[in-house]
Amino acid sequence: SRPQTSWCPLSPDAMRLATVAAVAAQYTPDWPSVDSRPLPAWFDDEKFGIFIHWGVFSVPSFGSEWYWQHLEAGDQDYVDFQNRVYGNDFKYQDFAPMFKAELWDPEKWAQTFKSSGARYVVLTSKHHEGFTMWPSNVSWNWNAGDIGPHRDLVGDLTDAVRKEGLRMGLYHSLFEWFNPTYLADKAANFTTRNFVTQKAMPELREIVTKYLPEVIWSDGDWEAPSDYWTSPEFLAWLYNESPVKDTVVVNDRWGQGCGLKHGGYYSGADRQQPGPELLKHKWENAMTVDGTTWGLNRMSPLSNYLSASDIIKELVSTVAYGGNLLLNVGPTADGRLLPIFEERLAEVGNYMGINGEAIYGTQAYTAQNASVGEDLAYFTQSKKDESVYYLHHGWPQPGASVQVPLAGAQSAELLVRNSTIAVTCTSSGNVSSCPLPAAAFGSANVDPTGFVLKFSGEPTLMV
Repeated sequence: SRPQTSWCPLSPDAMRLATVAAVAAQYTPDWPSVDSRPLPAWFDDEKFGIFIHWGVFSVPSFGSEWYWQHLEAGDQDYVDFQNRVYGNDFKYQDFAPMFKAELWDPEKWAQTFKSSGARYVVLTSKHHEGFTMWPSNVSWNWNAGDIGPHRDLVGDLTDAVRKEGLRMGLYHSLFEWFNPTYLADKAANFTTRNFVTQKAMPELREIVTKYLPEVIWSDGDWEAPSDYWTSPEFLAWLYNESPVKDTVVVNDRWGQGCGLKHGGYYSGADRQQPGPELLKHKWENAMTVDGTTWGLNRMSPLSNYLSASDIIKELVSTVAYGGNLLLNVGPTADGRLLPIFEERLAEVGNYMGINGEAIYGTQAYTAQNASVGEDLAYFTQSKKDESVYYLHHGWPQPGASVQVPLAGAQSAELLVRNSTIAVTCTSSGNVSSCPLPAAAFGSANVDPTGFVLKFSGEPTLMV
């Protein structure tokens, strides 16, 4: 310890600097401390993001983005495909020069994502194959700058996304299936950390300082504990010193046992479903348009792809229970989004353009499930004025009334494109009956997958 000195008063400027320094160093590298950081408010308000699984695995685009792992494990379907199409001597690494992104237009992607109603984008900066989508300083000759596209895919998409006014985030896999340094650490039962100090953590700091992502979606953590990954140390640096310390959000995949326990918001398991047990902590449902894979699978039939109705139902139920939806698309190796992805995103965008008021900037209501009988519906509540939104999936028959489980409602507003239509309701017990205006049915100013009624200014509303 330092010797004691006599007390000397600080000048106002010195006091200000000392206060700033204290605030900047408020988080210590341990879970209780980093877990105490409040989640930046933007994430809960934005609600909807786009996930992109893109990499060397997009070249074979067979089965899933785990192609290399399946191949090495001897999965017969993958082995047979590999040998038949590429030959017995063709190695996974030989796909990298074929990953050229020669038709890629990042500006078009960004415009498509914005039109979907998404407010943020998350790109796989590095999946489990270890190929970095930027010219990384610690991934020699296995990165998009040295081989394949010969460009900075992360940087180019980041610029395009921000130009459209969206926030940019990056997925990053901690482990790499076949990296020799990682495998050596694993063989030592993770008592050594050479892979972490030489690869994983330098990469994370590199993408944070170079691209300023506002989401870090960590993955590939499950084989080792968080103390091997030095996750609390990284998060303390991220929250205290990094250039995105005030706005960045992270998920919960930072080591064995961290899921639904440590980190920022809870991404939990893939395709995490809404439920009351998730109401106490911010969470996310990461799901795919192709319900069977994250990366592009050229073998997927139409039946594998979710309809717009399926996606919107998932979005609404997720938001009703306090979650965000991260909707994944898998581009082609040459940089295109298949028309079915474009169509689905446009359809979701149409819904959000009409009903986004009931999604953005809302919170979970006292009750979340608003279904009555065969009417599938959910509630959300505005943070701004406490208006209650009733989000109904599908439409009733023309002339029918919807039964809303709210007591005492006398009026509502039907959300339509750029406006609302007044609706008169009658109440009986704990249910209010609201007939929809005939003009709404089949109108281009409403969405075919469902409608929203807004209830406001009625203090007697209760479930």
